[in-house]
Amino acid sequence: MTMSETRRTGSRGDDAVSAIAEIQRAILVLPEGEFAQLRDWISDLDWQKWDEQIQADSDEGALDFLIAEALEAKEDGALQEL
Repeated sequence: MTMSETRRTGSRGDDAVSAIAEIQRAILVLPEGEFAQLRDWISDLDWQKWDEQIQADSDEGALDFLIAEALEAKEDGALQEL
């Protein structure tokens, strides 16, 4: 959310900005080990959300064009070994 979007959301947006600022300040004073744990947790959470989005897109057929392109490339002999 940009600052201009935050201003338009009113007090609820101000609360979110305040909470984010508070979280940022807390992160800055974490001991290195706890910071590493937090970083790993956020990374894992981010990958989990990415996996969920990919699965949802796949379930909706939004990625079917990729399968079609791959099958076409295979038929054309254009696939390369990794």
